[in-house]
Amino acid sequence: MSEWRLYEVFVRSKHGLNHKHVGSVHAADNEMAMENARDLYTRRSEGVSIWVVPSDTITASASDEKEVLFDPAEDKVYRHASFYKLPDEVGHM
Repeated sequence: MSEWRLYEVFVRSKHGLNHKHVGSVHAADNEMAMENARDLYTRRSEGVSIWVVPSDTITASASDEKEVLFDPAEDKVYRHASFYKLPDEVGHM
């Protein structure tokens, strides 16, 4: 088991629109990771979709990169829909 790969598990619930990280599993291969994730995280049929991703393939930003990644977006007004006119039929947006 020391040679088994670590996988991150994401599950989409019956009423959810997106996958949420629920935990991790160790497995010898992708197929075993999917089976382990299913057995561990969807025992009560609460999920409709599972993703398993090898942990060593995930690239994440570091907390000290926050300014470089997120601050430049503040000056891009076109990213905010505040100046668009919405039709009356839309209403709920």
